[in-house]
Amino acid sequence: MSFDPQTLQDIIACPKTKAKLVCEGDFLVSVDPDTRLKYPIKDGIPVMLVDEATEVPLDEWADIMKRHDRNPETGELVS
Repeated sequence: MSFDPQTLQDIIACPKTKAKLVCEGDFLVSVDPDTRLKYPIKDGIPVMLVDEATEVPLDEWADIMKRHDRNPETGELVS
């Protein structure tokens, strides 16, 4: 059974900060603007290990947040 990011998006969180995650291609990206961590999805399974995460550059993170209807400065949902 593979990972469905839309189904689990509301129940999984960044293991480091407990922030929500958004699915961006083959990664889950934390909405926390301070850490901006992204976790790989390998063979359909998210690798939720902090040691496997990489930091997204601020400008790239802001673009990802915009694509997911989030504030590009705070990561909060835009209503």
